[in-house]
Amino acid sequence: MSERKVLNKYYPPDFDPSKIPKLKLPKDRQYVVRLMAPFNMRCKTCGEYIYKGKKFNARKETVQNELYLGLPIFRFYIKCTRCLAEITFKTDPENTDYTMEHGATRNFQAEKLLEEEEKRVQKEREDEELNNPMKVLENRTKDSKLEMEVLENLQELKELNQRQAHVDFEAMLRQHRLSEEERQQQEQDEDQREAAALVEEARKQRLLEDSDSEEDAVPAPPRPRPAPRPNPTAILDEAPKAKRKAESWERSVGTLGSRAQLSSLVVVRKTDLDQDTQHGLKVPVPGAPHSQKAAEPVRRAPGASSLSQLGAYSDSEDSSGSN
Repeated sequence: MSERKVLNKYYPPDFDPSKIPKLKLPKDRQYVVRLMAPFNMRCKTCGEYIYKGKKFNARKETVQNELYLGLPIFRFYIKCTRCLAEITFKTDPENTDYTMEHGATRNFQAEKLLEEEEKRVQKEREDEELNNPMKVLENRTKDSKLEMEVLENLQELKELNQRQAHVDFEAMLRQHRLSEEERQQQEQDEDQREAAALVEEARKQRLLEDSDSEEDAVPAPPRPRPAPRPNPTAILDEAPKAKRKAESWERSVGTLGSRAQLSSLVVVRKTDLDQDTQHGLKVPVPGAPHSQKAAEPVRRAPGASSLSQLGAYSDSEDSSGSN
């Protein structure tokens, strides 16, 4: 098992490394490398957008007969993710960037173009100042004037910041909050006043309608006067009611003690005294003892039952028959 982990190799005594033939590879050979798109591009064949950072399995080769300060320039071949068209770009060591070669167009080059334009203007200015000393003086005057304007603007910004530094933002927010609360309170008061005015107007309208209806309507009859209340001490003048024990048939059938039930059955017989009074005869003196019984009708005891009234009625018939 240990033979598999041998690190040393056996070289025979007659080994000569110079006799080993060298592998000859072409200078423009290609390697497969994994890389990301260095910039945003758009395919010319199908119009597909390929964004910066998209990963590809690209083929890399060395560009022949192109060097920058002894540095080689490499070319990369990738395929469009949609139509599989070939796209090529190469390195640009002079600008530390990449340049598009074939198959696509580079997008968002505004910053790069701006930098190139600034470099061109600066180069032209240096060329002009090299042969014209008056141009140098003019450019310096413009630069000093521009610097003074920049300083003035900077001073204004500083003064503005200082003015704002003394402002109490917490007090401003508090004042704004108080004003907002006052505005809300004022709106609530206005709403309440409007509601009260509407209620008052509705009440007045209802009163006007009620007054009109009362004028058109017939006057109502006067309310009946309530009956006078009995004197609380009148109960002392009444005779006590006779308490009797209810019989069994009265409990089952019912009592006959109500005057309203027997008023139609009992007929009071007129006595001779009543007949004499109707014919205009002289009524004997009530103080005589012999006519007191005949003159006085049978008086009903207050609170007496119907049975006692029937008994009194029968007694009056017996007395009238015996006479």
